[in-house]
Amino acid sequence: MAIAEQKITVGNLTWFYRETEKLDNGRLPIVFLHGLPSHSYGWRAVMKRLAAANFYCLAPDWPGSGFSSYPSSREFSYRADAFQGALKDFLKALDIERCHIVTQGFLGHVGIGFALNEPQLCDRLVILNSPVLPGSKLPWPMQQWGLPLAGDMLTQDPLLVDRTLEKGSGFVIADEDLAVYRQPFLTSSAVGRALMATVKRFDFAQVLPELKAKLQARTAPTLFLWGNQDPWLDGELLKTWIQAETSHQWFDLPEARHYPQEHFPEAIAPQLSEFLA
Repeated sequence: MAIAEQKITVGNLTWFYRETEKLDNGRLPIVFLHGLPSHSYGWRAVMKRLAAANFYCLAPDWPGSGFSSYPSSREFSYRADAFQGALKDFLKALDIERCHIVTQGFLGHVGIGFALNEPQLCDRLVILNSPVLPGSKLPWPMQQWGLPLAGDMLTQDPLLVDRTLEKGSGFVIADEDLAVYRQPFLTSSAVGRALMATVKRFDFAQVLPELKAKLQARTAPTLFLWGNQDPWLDGELLKTWIQAETSHQWFDLPEARHYPQEHFPEAIAPQLSEFLA
């Protein structure tokens, strides 16, 4: 199944996104949201499998990431509410009135927050390896991206993509795929500055307690697909809370780490197909 590459300008932001063939079969679109320092390319294998199962899939690059525009921090705050407002405008521009959300990684909390704050737009929610519980922290290599001077240098190094994605996934990523992930950093220094701004404005201490409370109160269908070997996020603690305090579903990916979609699409796609059908 082919994946098309598109661009659309909404307000002062240009969004790059990947999409499969639109289908008139009554199923809601699936919107895939990436984490850092990835972009929509990370969902390619999952999207192809779901397209073959007759789903319409859409994966944008967040502002400041991938091949979307890289506004300065004066033009775009890079805080959760700014990302969520921009996503709402993006979906409106594409005439998407209701959809499912699949979100992952460090920025995954933004997608979760969007689903919780926009119930009229979001139907079902799927969460892969994302910060949810208060006390979750960026891993030290990512924290360094937000440091004065050090962050300025590190976020201009295209190889940070290779190091982070391979360390987080625990497996080798093909050179041709790393080249796609790396390309934005070779094209513009603005993507590094946007990454630095994003990391500096995560505000987990303020955002995650509210996120947890809203997620606990959510009654709409929600599924966690979790890479059990994640070196950066405590899945066992989260699983215990989910199963004790919520009605949400949980599915283990025993061998996967922080970026399950990169190496385990054959395990993820059937779960999504069953849950979102």
